[in-house]
Amino acid sequence: MNREKRYYLVREDILPEAIRKTAWVKEMLANGSAESIKQAVEMADLARSTFYKYKDGVYPFFDGKAMQVVNLSLHLKDRPGILSGVLNSIAGAGINILTINQSLPLQGMANVTLSLDMEKVELSPEELIEQLYSLDGVIRVEVVGRS
Repeated sequence: MNREKRYYLVREDILPEAIRKTAWVKEMLANGSAESIKQAVEMADLARSTFYKYKDGVYPFFDGKAMQVVNLSLHLKDRPGILSGVLNSIAGAGINILTINQSLPLQGMANVTLSLDMEKVELSPEELIEQLYSLDGVIRVEVVGRS
């Protein structure tokens, strides 16, 4: 019998302790607060066999609504280091880059689309655009979407 797997969104406080601890162990392993499964399960006071039983069925929920995502379209001169300068400027402002898409350069110019998480940043998108315009090789910058 071939049954399709079904998924449920369940509030953490009603989950069994073993499931909550399995999720915590996976989080510790992902963020580096534990160096090994052995260390993580000890920190969570969870049996390793229980972790292995549930680990492939427990996933964190990503809440995109909690983010302030800004999508930028940039036109850059096709020269080495231009995109690197843009990315360094964004990272230097403490902005998390979610996606980067670049087209093949045509007529000396490359189009780049960036998705940025601006949630924890004091810099406004308008201030960021002004900052990017000041960089060598940046021809055009515009906001193409926000969420």
